[in-house]
Amino acid sequence: MMPGETGLQFAGELRKTNAVPILMLTAMGDPKDRIAGLEAGVDDYLGKPFEPRELLLRIQSVLRRGRPVAPTAEAPNRVTFGPMQFDLALGELTQAGRRIALTDTEIALLRALAARLGEVLSREALCATVGGGMNERAIDVQVTRLRRKIEPDPGFPRWLRTVRGQGYRLVDA
Repeated sequence: MMPGETGLQFAGELRKTNAVPILMLTAMGDPKDRIAGLEAGVDDYLGKPFEPRELLLRIQSVLRRGRPVAPTAEAPNRVTFGPMQFDLALGELTQAGRRIALTDTEIALLRALAARLGEVLSREALCATVGGGMNERAIDVQVTRLRRKIEPDPGFPRWLRTVRGQGYRLVDA
């Protein structure tokens, strides 16, 4: 029921080039439609109407089973700084096993910094990476918000440091 192509066609084409998890949410809930969706490569299939809690649990399940993302030399899957661990693939920050809630912008910012651990990233580079029409001042605000979540004393940051005149860097010591 999508314009131009069906959801099954889209999922099949996407699966050929990408391992992103796919949860198909559709009005077509017959068994033959569900089977066709799973054959097309979707990870889960949920028909409408649905319970919001069930959708949330299915999303969590798909992410838990998620296809492994191959680490690169530049960006490991998991980065540790201080007592924090950040999973770049999942965008999940934990401290002592407890998950710390992050906004999408904070995840994008932390992902950019963690992928280049120890390196200074300019505000311009962070704007380009985070996207969403961010300007340099907005990056400063996001860094401040992120520091409140990861630093023991945000006024004197240990891990997310400012490099005057250059930008920001995330360090592990």
